[in-house]
Parts: sequence; C-alpha cells; structure tokens
Amino acid sequence: MVKIRLSRGGSKKRPFYHIVSTDSRSSRDGKYIERLGFYNPSAKKNEEDIRIDLERFSYWKSVGAQVSDRVKKLIKLTALSREERDIQNVSKLRKRKAKQEEKKLKETPAVEETPAAEETPAVEETPAAEETPAAEETPTEEAAEETPAAEETPAAEETPTE
Repeated sequence: MVKIRLSRGGSKKRPFYHIVSTDSRSSRDGKYIERLGFYNPSAKKNEEDIRIDLERFSYWKSVGAQVSDRVKKLIKLTALSREERDIQNVSKLRKRKAKQEEKKLKETPAVEETPAAEETPAVEETPAAEETPAAEETPTEEAAEETPAAEETPAAEETPTE
C-alpha cells in the first residue's frame, strides 16, 4: 500500500520534513517513490515553511494512497496564509493555558478548604496559643540531649583509628 507521510531530515534538534509518497513497509526516512513537498517547522518569518505539489498529491490520493493525519493537517494549513496560521497557533495556546488555569483553580480550592476549616478552631481557642511555648521547650531539651551523644561518637571513632 502507498502512503503519503513525512520523512524526517535536518540535523539534531532542527527538524525538516519531506512530504513523500512511499510504500507503507519502508522505514520512516528510507526509500520513497516521490517527494511531494516539504515542511519546515522551525522556519523564520521570511522563510517558506510549507510547500506541497497539490497536483501530485491529488494524483497519489486518486490512485489510492493513504494520507497520514499530520499531512492532512499540513494540507489544510497550506490554504491559510502564514499570518492566519500564526493567529491560529496563538489562539490555540491561549485556550490551552486557560484550560490549565481552570483545572488548577478547580483543584486548589478543594484542597485549601479542608485545612482552613481545621485552623479556624485552633485560632479561636486561647489555650492553643499557650501550648506553643511548651512545645518549643521540648525540642530544646532534646537538642541538649543530642549534643553530648554527638560528642561521644567522634571519640569512639578516633580510638579505633589510632
């Protein structure tokens, strides 16, 4: 079966794709029947980013070639000017960001409501404020107990070394 798909070229981290008609069994970048155009995703503003020979594309499609999803999208993009494509990309990015922010807002209040309800009674109670200094004294005593133990350990280590 013949397929119309992308074949990757270009150097590392700088992709360049050829739109080719190829046998479905051949490798992605392998042997192809005919090159129909190219797609350069990293094109600058003054460079051409998509070119497709639509006559040859329609020929291969009429013969029964299967078109990949990505090539279908690129064919739609060729009908638009570059400025219109950029506008579409920006609007898609804005929609994605808005959706992500909505998800965060939906998740965040549910998480914050539970701790806020627990903190309110503790603030109202006066004895809770008095318990805090007692809690601070306990770690100080523990720290004092840990210090002599820490001093004993190096002494024990020095003895076997000698």
